[in-house]
Amino acid sequence: MSWSERTRSCARNGTYYTCPGGRCQGKKQWPRHGCLAPRQMRFQFVEARRNEYPVDRMCKVLNVSRSGFYAWRTRPISQREMENQQLVKEIRAEYQASGETYGSPRIYHALLALGRKCSANRVARLMQQNGIRAKQTRRYRATTKRNQAHPVAPNRFGQVFTADQPDTKWVADTLALHASACVTYIATLGGWLYLAAILDLCTRRIVGWAMSERMTGELTLAALRMALRQRKPAAGLIHHSDRGSQYTDGRYQALLAAHGIQASMNSDGSWYDNAPMESFFGSLKGEHVYHCTYRSRKEAATDLFFYIEGFYNRRRLHSGLGYTTPEAFERAYYVAHASPLTVCP
Repeated sequence: MSWSERTRSCARNGTYYTCPGGRCQGKKQWPRHGCLAPRQMRFQFVEARRNEYPVDRMCKVLNVSRSGFYAWRTRPISQREMENQQLVKEIRAEYQASGETYGSPRIYHALLALGRKCSANRVARLMQQNGIRAKQTRRYRATTKRNQAHPVAPNRFGQVFTADQPDTKWVADTLALHASACVTYIATLGGWLYLAAILDLCTRRIVGWAMSERMTGELTLAALRMALRQRKPAAGLIHHSDRGSQYTDGRYQALLAAHGIQASMNSDGSWYDNAPMESFFGSLKGEHVYHCTYRSRKEAATDLFFYIEGFYNRRRLHSGLGYTTPEAFERAYYVAHASPLTVCP
């Protein structure tokens, strides 16, 4: 039960708001453990619900004086409070622009990028007081099915997921999105939708992706062809994936070899060997698709396209890149090294 819900319940019943953890014995001790909201917020609660409950009862429940409440009503708003109100508006704007996926660290860096001077703790405090929280993540279904007859490449990364320049290390994986109404998967009416994606370890950009209603070798080949067409990597690039049959398939391995790309694969039974792709899919589903309902595969595919190309690659702040976007990080790299971008517009 939230603070607001607990307070309304107490106001209806005429009971005190007691410490949820049972640690506070006296009224004067309550605020020490954060069991009550700040006094300003409690006064605002009383003011907003004066027509629902008696003021005396709410003041008693919230451990504030009636005279203090009426004094607060006539007191002019302080400069700090006006600044906080404006900052909350800007926080909400960035929060909505991110699709309600940003927590306080990303909101803070987004405001800094706009030239807004504020502290990280202040942003976190205002978000907490106003109930602004990032969407929660959930687990997703694994799609790895190994063909024992296919040869397996060695693990060339050793869980070191860094790269000094773009297009030298790629990681790849696939994701299953289900059509049932089960909350674990996307609720659509069209059946399964599979997504294959390739991520560059230097910029964290999705450089290739493809979607299909079937998990086949052609799906992963389409994602690889897109990455090769857009990036035109030099020979020597390392491509890492799990041991799924789509990646050990002869056609996939032949396409890698034709472009001078070295194959690398997870160790047996280790998901941590492909952690960057697991992280991307976790963000995709936890921040976005778990909060959407699709009526068809086509609708889901269109939405995923806009998430990858319109939001993730170009607008989402990445903590591993110093809270810049993959696109901005890549442009900064090429400016610093005086090299042209190889990505297609």
